[in-house]
Amino acid sequence: MFSSLRFFSQQVASQRQVRANAEAGSVNYKDLMDIAEEACRRGEQVIREAADKPREITHKGAADLVTDTDQKSEKVVLGFISEKFPDHGVLGEEGGIAGNAGSDYLWICDPIDGTTNFTHSYPPFAVSVGVLEKGVPVAGAVVEFAGSQGNWHTRMYTAYKGGGTYLDGRKVSVSSEDSVQQSLLITGFDQVEHGEPWAKNMDLFKHFTDKSRGVRRSGAAAVDLAHVACGIADAYWEMRIKAWDVAAGTLLVTEAGGTITSMDGSEHSVFSRSHLASNGKLHKPMQPIMQEAIEELVQKGNDFGPWFIPDGLSFKVTPPAI
Repeated sequence: MFSSLRFFSQQVASQRQVRANAEAGSVNYKDLMDIAEEACRRGEQVIREAADKPREITHKGAADLVTDTDQKSEKVVLGFISEKFPDHGVLGEEGGIAGNAGSDYLWICDPIDGTTNFTHSYPPFAVSVGVLEKGVPVAGAVVEFAGSQGNWHTRMYTAYKGGGTYLDGRKVSVSSEDSVQQSLLITGFDQVEHGEPWAKNMDLFKHFTDKSRGVRRSGAAAVDLAHVACGIADAYWEMRIKAWDVAAGTLLVTEAGGTITSMDGSEHSVFSRSHLASNGKLHKPMQPIMQEAIEELVQKGNDFGPWFIPDGLSFKVTPPAI
């Protein structure tokens, strides 16, 4: 009981400090991480209340699902952030850009990363909240749902620029594995468009399945990046996912000592159309194979420039080299 009261008091004190800093016009990255974590907790509560109950499911595409819970979670998460920082921009998967898009700060939310998993009560799925400062991730949180029907539990991953990455408050780091042959890898596939990029990624999946200990596909990119960050997987790649999928996970990886680039090796942005994250040691053997795949796709006319960039941003998104 006393530990619960102490935790509550600490949370209240932290929130008061955040408000004081905001009123004084100063924002530090630890404050932003605390708000991202609390926002995720609020989304988590929405999902817990809906877990194992009938879903209201609609389709954004043939296999691109959205539930009423996605929409409720996003409303709660972004509403909380906008209350704390009314002068910041906010971007949600379901609602798009809102708030002050011209701010140096842009909060990006995926209210349920892994909606298809959620609709089937199949783990993992997550709430992901990341914040950019002038286009660079500086704080984020991902709350991962694991377990099963009637027995859900969560893990909270957090990070802030210069402060490291944490799993349930414990500092974590990427793995030290330097051999692809001994590595566990993760990828993902576009559920909607099964064109040339999808087919090329199938080729990569086959290649690395043969070369590694195995390749997994969880269906939740934020969780995949979190697993690389805490060292239980060694590298992750995927094409054609959006900023809300990676805004928080990108920072989790880099603050845990890992590396993230576009698959062609160019500078990474959360708006990139391809992503390669690793413990750093696996980038050298994996990246040239990825680059060859992307270059082949570009030669065939596939666009791998940045995408889904909201209008009115105060910062520019640097396009990849090809």
